[in-house]
Order: sequence, then C-alpha cells, then structure tokens
Amino acid sequence: MRNREKTEKSFENRLSLLQFFLQGSVCLFVSAMIAASAVSFADMLLPRIMTFTVDSVIGDLEPRLSPYFLGLLERAGGAGIFRRQPYLIALLVAATAAAGAVCRYLFRYFNEAGAERMVKRMRVSLYDHIVHLPYAWHGSNSTGDILQRCTSDVETIREFVSEQLTSLVRVAVLIVLAVWFMAQISLKMTAAASVFIPVLVGYSVFFYSKTGSAFLKADEEESTLSAIAQENLTGVRVVRAFGRERYERERFEKQNEYYTGLWIRLIKILSLNWMTGDLLTGLQYLLVMVTGSVFCVRREITPGEFIAFVSYNSMLTWPVRRLGRVISEMSKAGISLERLRYIMAEGTERDPENALEPPMDRDITFRHVSFSYEDASGEALMDVSLTIPAHATVGILGGTGSGKSTLMYLLEKLYPLAPGQGQILIGDTDLADVSTPYLRSQIGMVLQEPYLFSGTIADNIGIASPEDVDEDELQDVTMKADLLNTVRRFPEGFATKVGERGVTLSGGQKQRTAIAQMLVRKTPVMIFDDSLSAVDAETDDRIRRALRAASGEATVIIIAHRVMTLMHADRIFVLDRGRVAEEGTHEELYRKGGIYRRICDLQSGGGDEGAEEAGPTAGSSLKGKAGQRPDPAGKEGGHEEKV
Repeated sequence: MRNREKTEKSFENRLSLLQFFLQGSVCLFVSAMIAASAVSFADMLLPRIMTFTVDSVIGDLEPRLSPYFLGLLERAGGAGIFRRQPYLIALLVAATAAAGAVCRYLFRYFNEAGAERMVKRMRVSLYDHIVHLPYAWHGSNSTGDILQRCTSDVETIREFVSEQLTSLVRVAVLIVLAVWFMAQISLKMTAAASVFIPVLVGYSVFFYSKTGSAFLKADEEESTLSAIAQENLTGVRVVRAFGRERYERERFEKQNEYYTGLWIRLIKILSLNWMTGDLLTGLQYLLVMVTGSVFCVRREITPGEFIAFVSYNSMLTWPVRRLGRVISEMSKAGISLERLRYIMAEGTERDPENALEPPMDRDITFRHVSFSYEDASGEALMDVSLTIPAHATVGILGGTGSGKSTLMYLLEKLYPLAPGQGQILIGDTDLADVSTPYLRSQIGMVLQEPYLFSGTIADNIGIASPEDVDEDELQDVTMKADLLNTVRRFPEGFATKVGERGVTLSGGQKQRTAIAQMLVRKTPVMIFDDSLSAVDAETDDRIRRALRAASGEATVIIIAHRVMTLMHADRIFVLDRGRVAEEGTHEELYRKGGIYRRICDLQSGGGDEGAEEAGPTAGSSLKGKAGQRPDPAGKEGGHEEKV
C-alpha cells in the first residue's frame, strides 16, 4: 500500500525472519550477553579465592597464582595480611559476589527488555502483515490456527531467544574459563573431566531431531484444537439451536485427548533426554571425585585445589547441560519460526507503482471477465460483459452460485483478476491500476451476513467513517436504514452493546446496522449484497424508499433474490451459472418471458393474477424519488411503521 511502511521481505529461511524480528532489540541482547560474561567471570573467581584461603591462609603453602595476581598480592602485603586480618577474605568474597549480583541484575534487565521489545515487534509485524494479506488467504486459513501461531509460537520463540540463546554466550564463557582454570590445577584431571563433554553434546544432538518432529506434530494439533474451540465459542448460538452440544463436546474431547497424547509422547522424549543427561553428569562427577581424591592423596594437587577443581567441574557440568538444552530447544524454536515464516513470507496486497485514484462517478464496465476460485472445480464467472452506468441503480438477480457476489468481490479487488481473465474498468481506467485503499474508501458494501464488532451500536455505525459521527448524523442514517425506532427501544440507545459478532441483535437488525454503517460513509458507489434478506417485505419496502432519497448521485448496485427489491432499478442483470443470461428493465425482462419472468411468477404465486401483480408498469426508478425523504413519524407512501 502506498501509505504503508514497506516491510515486505522474502524471508527465504528462518534466520532471515529471526533477524527481522530482532531489529531494535539486538543492542539489548548484546548488553545482556556482556553482563552474563561478567557474571561467569565473577563466578570463576570465587573458587580461586577459596583455594588461596585453604592453602595459603589457613595452610602455609605458597600461593599458586598467575603472575598478575601474585603481583597484586605482594603489593597488598602478601598472604600474611590475610592471616592477620581474616575478615579481608570475607570482604573479598562479598565484593566478588556483589559484583556478580549487579551483573546478574543487568543481565536480567537487558535480557527481559530485549525480549519484550522483540515480542512487541513480532506481534505488531504479524498483525500488520495478516490484515494486509489477500482475502483468499484468509479463506483458506482458520482463525484458530492463525491465533495459535501468533500466541503460542511467538512465546516459544521468545523463550528460546531470551532463555536459551542469550545464555549461549554465558555458557561458552563458562566452559572456556572452567577448562582454563581446571587445566591450571591439573591437566590429567581436566582430561578426565572433559571426556564426557562430547558425549553430552552428542546425545543432545541425537534428541534434537526427535524433539523437533514431536513438537511440530503437537503444535499442528494444538492449532486444530484452538480452531475447534474458537468456532464453538463464536458459534455457540448455532450449536445450542441445533442441540449439538454433546457432539461438539465429544469432538473437542477427542481432539484434546489426541493432542494430550502427543504432548505426553513429547514429554517422554524430553524425560529420556534429561535422564540420560543426569546419568552422564553423575558418572562424570563420580570420575572427577575419584581421580581428584587419588591425586590429592598422592600430593599431586593440594586440598584447596581439589575443592576448587570440584567447584569448577560443577560449573562446567551446568553449561554443558545447558548447551544440550539449547540444542534441544532450538528444534522447537525452529518449528515455531517456520510456522511464522509461513505467514510473513506470504505476499500481501500490492498496488502498482504510481497507482491511480480516478473519480468513481464513472461507468463501471466488466469486459469479458472470467474467474474461478482456487479450491473450486468450475468457473464462477464465464465471459461476463456488462456495464453499470454512473449514477444509476443496477439490480443483479440470480440463483445461488450464479456469480452475483463474485462480481462485487472482483470490483472491490478482494480477488485479483489474473492476466487473460478479462478487464474491469472505472471509466477508462483499468481497475488493476487503481489504488486499492482509495478504491475501497470509495465503495460502500453491505454484505448479506454483516460482521459487527463487540462495541456499541454507535461504534459499529461509525467504525469506517474517517470522522467522528455526531448524534444527529446517527439518527439520520439509522432512520434511513429503518433502525432508529429499534435503537430508541433499547434502554441505552446508541450506547447499547451489541456483543461479539453482534449476537444481541437479530439478523435483520444487524443488516440494518450495516446499512447505516455504509450510509454514514457517503461513498459514490454503494453495493447491497442481498443485504435485506433478513427483513420482512414491508421493512424492505421502507428501506428501499429511504435509500432512493439517500443515494443521491451515487451509483447503486443491488444484489437480491427478491424481484420486488430490484424491480425499480434502472437496469437489471440476470446471472445464470456464471453468465449474463438476461438484461433490461423490469418491464423488458418480464415481457421476454425468460428466467426473470419465471422468478417473478414463482415469487408472486405463479398464477395469472400473480403475474399481473409482479409485472406492473415500472413506476419511478430508484432515482425517481431522489428528493423524497422518509417521514420522521414512520409513514411514507401509505406505509405505517410497526414497532
């Protein structure tokens, strides 16, 4: 879109997507890693202080320190000063621990700040991308699955990056420092302790693939479970109306049991993983204790060095196990990244460069348009050519599946026309060259099954208006939509909450709310897609009379099954199996005796008397009473409003 920040990327692999999500939080994570490295260094100093205390302060052995630390010790007064003032050892330990605590705090602060910033970017990017994806994509992906990807998978990635990936630097630093300090004490013991490291890493790699495949299956089934729950919660009225509670409960329980079984299998794999790790760690610890005791008895190492070596070995065991866990968790994070890449790599709706914004008060022409849905076996439209004159009212009549709504979806660019499928023109401008946001801002559309958000009636009516809608305007559009008296009967009026998907309103009330929502926008093109199907004939007539006054110079397209709804249109097109079967005015079509006449006869009772009633000479067209306004008292043309 022209006014939208360009964040379109190919995301050829998971790493490229992760790098995109990490933008803006890399510095925080790097700071967290630096703080983690400082924590590791502080932890490594404590065993050296312990060795010095046991061997040189409590004992009388010469300190085995690096030249740098020996120089510092000599300038401080040698080991004797610590024998005379032992509290200095406590202060040194306390200072080292305090420095480690500060670094731990900084690590947690930077790490959590980076994680939350990354999650914010992930959620905003996913939401922004999803709302700009093509209409067809939403039709082939369930809401429950999309929600699961945007919640559970996002959280999995967050945990991996903040808990595992940032710890990787600390793990690496701990391993290097631990091995270095251990080697200074005894190379033989270091070799004995290090022999288990390749084994620990190897079994973690082995469990990597096992964990990944099991997690993928569990994640997919969680999406199915979420979809079932979402469908039943939003469709609870239908479930109850048809007495399907038991069936839906059993369906949910069956899926839940299967999903639980997958997680139990995954937990068994993880349990075996950690059990193996605990066993290998215990064997490694036992080997160090045995060899260390032997070397200490042989006086190859001092008691203080033995204590320090055991401490370093404990520190080495944790990062090696942590490294194994990072590898294991990497498989789950990789699966989640791939599931999010499925969304982010999908192409959004795009306009051509220098997209046009032509005036919409022009003829709308469908020229040899053919179209088929991806999952359909046949064509929805076949070589359709028709012209909707500017400022006119056009009716479209046809049976279910005849392609009526498809025409309007194509006009709104909800589905793009591929090359060779024909052309739609606004005046002389190809629809493909028109800016999509501009186009949709100029077309008002009322669907047969309108979607209302869980706000107030006023919120839903003004939701698409670029400006705030005042009380007078609300009353005006609801009066034209034959909704005003209904709203007045509600205790809270326009502030009445409609509930999720407008469940507190009837089908007719929702349709009339959607009509008012469209009228408040004052668009030059108005489409009514069977939007009066849920109201009675008398209400239909009142609304149509009001719309004749409200439409003004707009181009009006009415899709309906009722002939009475269309008979005053300037021109009527009859669709049959994706083709234009008939076109003309009501009188012309009725005289032809084709599909239109058969529908008229069926809807009027089928007899001669009914035919006379269905085929009168057309009075004024939908534009014929443009100056007429509905009476505030609810009367117009001899009709009296019924409450």
